[in-house]
Amino acid sequence: MVTGMNGKVALITGATSGIGAACARIFAEAGMKLMLTGRNEERGKAVLKQVQAQTDAAFMAGDVQESAFCDKVVEAAMTRFGALDVLVNNAGVIHRTAALETTDKDWIEAMGINVNGVFWCSRAAVRAMKAGGKGGAIVNVSSEWGLTAGKGHVAYCTSKGAVINLTRAMALDHIEDGIRVNAVCPGEVRTPMLENGLKRRGYDAKTGFEILGKSLPIGRVAEPEEIAKVILFLASPDASYMAGSIVPVDAGATAR
Repeated sequence: MVTGMNGKVALITGATSGIGAACARIFAEAGMKLMLTGRNEERGKAVLKQVQAQTDAAFMAGDVQESAFCDKVVEAAMTRFGALDVLVNNAGVIHRTAALETTDKDWIEAMGINVNGVFWCSRAAVRAMKAGGKGGAIVNVSSEWGLTAGKGHVAYCTSKGAVINLTRAMALDHIEDGIRVNAVCPGEVRTPMLENGLKRRGYDAKTGFEILGKSLPIGRVAEPEEIAKVILFLASPDASYMAGSIVPVDAGATAR
């Protein structure tokens, strides 16, 4: 377990399922106080109920495509907990289309959630962290397809690539403020997002995950908690010399 996180305050976007929900559980185990957000209030409250047994936590439903909401949820975290130490930008959406099949609406949503939302939340968090005078850490969730690319996912790949350079630029801008900004690039993870993609290809979840796992160097897909533990490390003082780092968590997929 990482050190120095007990009592720290984290805001986690996209916390209603997958990696975001796993972060909520892992961060709660580390003794952190949590402000969770996502668009699905029912799922968000279910995750909230899981972590409230361990820590002080709250959930606010909303859409990170709206800059005003990003400001609002950061303000809510500050009001409730009196500080903001960590931001995890996990909210994301995927459209499984090549350019000619990608509608304007799909493109705008991918950029709105995957890029704009990361920026809006980060900007609000930096403002709060600077005012607090104790620095902080931001961890952005990109993707292995931000480093490489995947056929038939043009908006997703573009947006996740943008998150990588946003991470680097903000890391350089705010390292002197004591705010470290890093990113993880997960590979294939057992999440509802991936499960939906497998169903589109005609697989049931169990068979699809098994077939996909066999195509990877490690021989299986990741569990969300495996990504969450890396995110927790990057957010912790144990990663104190890491800023602007882009960390693949893909079991060798991008090493091939």
